[in-house]
Amino acid sequence: MSNARRIDIPPEDVDLSTEESRSDLGQLVMRLFEHWNLDTTAQLSLLGLSPNSRALLTRYREGAAVPGTRDTLDRIGWLLSIHKALRLLYPYNADLLYGWIKRRNTAFDGRTPLEVMTEQGLIGIARVARYLDWQRGR
Repeated sequence: MSNARRIDIPPEDVDLSTEESRSDLGQLVMRLFEHWNLDTTAQLSLLGLSPNSRALLTRYREGAAVPGTRDTLDRIGWLLSIHKALRLLYPYNADLLYGWIKRRNTAFDGRTPLEVMTEQGLIGIARVARYLDWQRGR
């Protein structure tokens, strides 16, 4: 992972009503998906998109703005929160930082965090993020 570009979390005061900010956000979450080594189906699921929306992922990678809808922005916000928590928990272990979401976890009844997020949608994404926040606070 030494040649991978770092994923910098945007500041909290970003104006997400601008197309430029949502374009940056789309590229950021696409880089995160690459680091997590997610297949197209998982990427679409995490963003709440239909399986027929594959072309949108390419457009986001190329700089198209993600929709400014509450659902999309909430999903991306929680996903970035998960990444931030993992960076804080595992700052020197890239395998855990980027591989944790695919590891079975007793906190999720033996399922992977990715399974929880894709099966439960926004609620599952938030659940995983809150779990990591709890872990950081222990």
